[in-house]
Amino acid sequence: MKKSLTLAGALLAGLVSTAVWAQGSRDDAEIRHGRYLVQTSGCNDCHTAGYMQEDGKVPEAEWLTGDTIGWQGPWGTTYPANLRLLVQQMDEKAWLVRARLPMRPPMPSPSLRAMSDADLRAIYRYVRSLGAKGQPVPAYVPPGEKVVTPYFDLTPKNLPPRNQQALARKQGQLPPQH
Repeated sequence: MKKSLTLAGALLAGLVSTAVWAQGSRDDAEIRHGRYLVQTSGCNDCHTAGYMQEDGKVPEAEWLTGDTIGWQGPWGTTYPANLRLLVQQMDEKAWLVRARLPMRPPMPSPSLRAMSDADLRAIYRYVRSLGAKGQPVPAYVPPGEKVVTPYFDLTPKNLPPRNQQALARKQGQLPPQH
Protein backbone atom coordinates (compact mmCIF):
# COMPACT_ATOMS: atom_id res chain seq x y z
CA MET A 1 0.00 0.00 0.00
CA LYS A 2 2.81 2.38 0.94
CA LYS A 3 4.57 1.68 -2.38
CA SER A 4 1.33 2.39 -4.25
CA LEU A 5 0.91 5.74 -2.48
CA THR A 6 4.54 6.63 -3.13
CA LEU A 7 4.18 5.71 -6.79
CA ALA A 8 0.91 7.65 -7.10
CA GLY A 9 2.51 10.67 -5.42
CA ALA A 10 5.49 10.53 -7.78
CA LEU A 11 3.20 10.29 -10.82
CA LEU A 12 1.08 13.20 -9.58
CA ALA A 13 4.19 15.33 -8.96
CA GLY A 14 5.42 14.47 -12.46
CA LEU A 15 2.11 15.46 -14.02
CA VAL A 16 2.01 18.74 -12.11
CA SER A 17 5.58 19.66 -13.08
CA THR A 18 4.86 18.73 -16.71
CA ALA A 19 1.75 20.94 -16.67
CA VAL A 20 3.70 23.83 -15.14
CA TRP A 21 6.48 23.37 -17.71
CA ALA A 22 3.95 23.24 -20.58
CA GLN A 23 2.24 26.43 -19.32
CA GLY A 24 5.64 28.12 -18.99
CA SER A 25 6.61 27.20 -22.55
CA ARG A 26 3.24 28.38 -23.87
CA ASP A 27 3.73 31.72 -22.05
CA ASP A 28 7.29 31.99 -23.41
CA ALA A 29 6.09 31.26 -26.94
CA GLU A 30 3.36 33.88 -26.61
CA ILE A 31 5.88 36.47 -25.38
CA ARG A 32 8.21 35.62 -28.28
CA HIS A 33 5.27 36.03 -30.67
CA GLY A 34 4.46 39.41 -29.10
CA ARG A 35 8.07 40.50 -29.56
CA TYR A 36 7.91 39.43 -33.21
CA LEU A 37 4.69 41.40 -33.74
CA VAL A 38 6.17 44.51 -32.09
CA GLN A 39 9.21 44.29 -34.38
CA THR A 40 7.36 43.60 -37.61
CA SER A 41 4.39 45.93 -37.05
CA GLY A 42 6.53 49.03 -36.68
CA CYS A 43 5.64 49.71 -33.02
CA ASN A 44 9.22 50.68 -32.24
CA ASP A 45 9.34 53.17 -35.13
CA CYS A 46 7.35 55.63 -33.03
CA HIS A 47 7.18 54.22 -29.50
CA THR A 48 10.98 53.84 -29.10
CA ALA A 49 13.01 57.05 -29.09
CA GLY A 50 15.64 57.08 -31.84
CA TYR A 51 14.62 53.73 -33.33
CA MET A 52 14.11 54.95 -36.90
CA GLN A 53 17.10 57.27 -36.77
CA GLU A 54 19.34 54.43 -35.53
CA ASP A 55 18.03 51.94 -38.11
CA GLY A 56 16.56 49.78 -35.34
CA LYS A 57 19.82 49.51 -33.42
CA VAL A 58 18.35 50.45 -30.04
CA PRO A 59 18.80 47.97 -27.17
CA GLU A 60 15.65 45.99 -26.39
CA ALA A 61 15.86 47.29 -22.81
CA GLU A 62 14.92 50.74 -24.23
CA TRP A 63 12.06 49.59 -26.45
CA LEU A 64 8.55 51.03 -26.17
CA THR A 65 9.32 53.74 -23.60
CA GLY A 66 7.60 56.40 -25.72
CA ASP A 67 9.06 59.52 -27.28
CA THR A 68 8.98 63.27 -26.66
CA ILE A 69 9.08 64.04 -30.38
CA GLY A 70 5.54 64.81 -31.47
CA TRP A 71 3.67 64.09 -34.67
CA GLN A 72 1.79 67.16 -35.85
CA GLY A 73 -0.95 67.36 -38.44
CA PRO A 74 -4.50 68.61 -38.85
CA TRP A 75 -5.48 66.62 -35.71
CA GLY A 76 -3.03 68.51 -33.48
CA THR A 77 0.19 67.09 -32.03
CA THR A 78 0.31 63.57 -30.64
CA TYR A 79 3.10 61.74 -28.84
CA PRO A 80 3.88 58.03 -28.97
CA ALA A 81 2.82 56.61 -25.60
CA ASN A 82 5.19 54.92 -23.21
CA LEU A 83 3.63 51.49 -23.70
CA ARG A 84 5.68 49.98 -20.89
CA LEU A 85 4.02 52.31 -18.37
CA LEU A 86 0.62 52.03 -20.04
CA VAL A 87 0.31 48.24 -19.86
CA GLN A 88 1.36 48.20 -16.21
CA GLN A 89 -1.77 50.28 -15.48
CA MET A 90 -4.27 47.93 -17.13
CA ASP A 91 -5.21 44.31 -17.22
CA GLU A 92 -5.32 42.26 -20.38
CA LYS A 93 -9.05 42.75 -20.90
CA ALA A 94 -8.69 46.54 -20.68
CA TRP A 95 -5.78 46.35 -23.16
CA LEU A 96 -7.93 44.48 -25.70
CA VAL A 97 -10.61 47.18 -25.43
CA ARG A 98 -8.07 50.04 -25.62
CA ALA A 99 -6.28 48.55 -28.63
CA ARG A 100 -9.54 48.50 -30.59
CA LEU A 101 -10.51 52.13 -29.92
CA PRO A 102 -9.97 54.84 -32.55
CA MET A 103 -6.75 56.78 -31.94
CA ARG A 104 -5.30 59.96 -33.33
CA PRO A 105 -2.80 59.78 -36.17
CA PRO A 106 -0.25 58.62 -36.91
CA MET A 107 -1.27 55.59 -34.82
CA PRO A 108 -2.40 52.90 -37.28
CA SER A 109 -5.65 52.11 -35.46
CA PRO A 110 -7.09 50.09 -38.36
CA SER A 111 -4.06 47.78 -38.19
CA LEU A 112 -4.58 47.15 -34.48
CA ARG A 113 -8.30 46.54 -34.98
CA ALA A 114 -7.45 44.00 -37.69
CA MET A 115 -5.25 41.99 -35.32
CA SER A 116 -6.69 38.93 -33.62
CA ASP A 117 -7.27 38.90 -29.87
CA ALA A 118 -4.47 36.33 -29.65
CA ASP A 119 -2.03 38.71 -31.37
CA LEU A 120 -3.05 41.64 -29.16
CA ARG A 121 -2.71 39.44 -26.06
CA ALA A 122 0.77 38.39 -27.20
CA ILE A 123 1.79 42.03 -27.65
CA TYR A 124 0.38 42.89 -24.21
CA ARG A 125 2.23 40.02 -22.55
CA TYR A 126 5.48 40.88 -24.30
CA VAL A 127 5.33 44.56 -23.35
CA ARG A 128 4.33 43.66 -19.81
CA SER A 129 7.27 41.22 -19.60
CA LEU A 130 9.64 44.14 -20.29
CA GLY A 131 8.51 45.86 -17.08
CA ALA A 132 7.83 49.52 -16.38
CA LYS A 133 10.52 51.94 -17.53
CA GLY A 134 10.82 55.56 -18.54
CA GLN A 135 8.64 58.61 -18.08
CA PRO A 136 5.19 59.57 -19.35
CA VAL A 137 5.24 61.39 -22.69
CA PRO A 138 3.94 64.94 -23.20
CA ALA A 139 0.17 65.40 -23.40
CA TYR A 140 -1.71 65.78 -26.68
CA VAL A 141 -1.71 69.34 -28.02
CA PRO A 142 -4.89 70.42 -29.90
CA PRO A 143 -4.62 72.07 -33.34
CA GLY A 144 -3.44 75.67 -33.22
CA GLU A 145 -1.98 75.47 -29.71
CA LYS A 146 1.70 76.06 -29.03
CA VAL A 147 3.97 73.01 -29.14
CA VAL A 148 7.18 73.33 -27.12
CA THR A 149 8.77 70.00 -28.03
CA PRO A 150 10.37 68.92 -31.31
CA TYR A 151 7.82 67.45 -33.74
CA PHE A 152 7.45 65.97 -37.19
CA ASP A 153 5.09 67.98 -39.41
CA LEU A 154 2.67 65.68 -41.21
CA THR A 155 0.50 68.44 -42.62
CA PRO A 156 -0.55 67.48 -46.15
CA LYS A 157 0.81 69.75 -48.87
CA ASN A 158 -0.24 70.28 -52.50
CA LEU A 159 -3.51 68.40 -52.15
CA PRO A 160 -5.94 68.41 -55.07
CA PRO A 161 -8.76 70.95 -54.49
CA ARG A 162 -11.32 68.29 -53.52
CA ASN A 163 -9.02 66.87 -50.83
CA GLN A 164 -8.22 70.37 -49.53
CA GLN A 165 -11.93 71.06 -49.02
CA ALA A 166 -12.47 67.74 -47.23
CA LEU A 167 -9.48 68.46 -44.99
CA ALA A 168 -10.73 72.00 -44.24
CA ARG A 169 -14.16 70.58 -43.33
CA LYS A 170 -12.56 68.02 -41.03
CA GLN A 171 -10.61 70.78 -39.31
CA GLY A 172 -13.80 72.82 -38.87
CA GLN A 173 -12.69 75.56 -41.26
CA LEU A 174 -15.66 74.96 -43.59
CA PRO A 175 -19.27 74.10 -42.71
CA PRO A 176 -20.30 70.44 -43.08
CA GLN A 177 -21.50 69.44 -46.54
CA HIS A 178 -25.19 68.43 -46.69
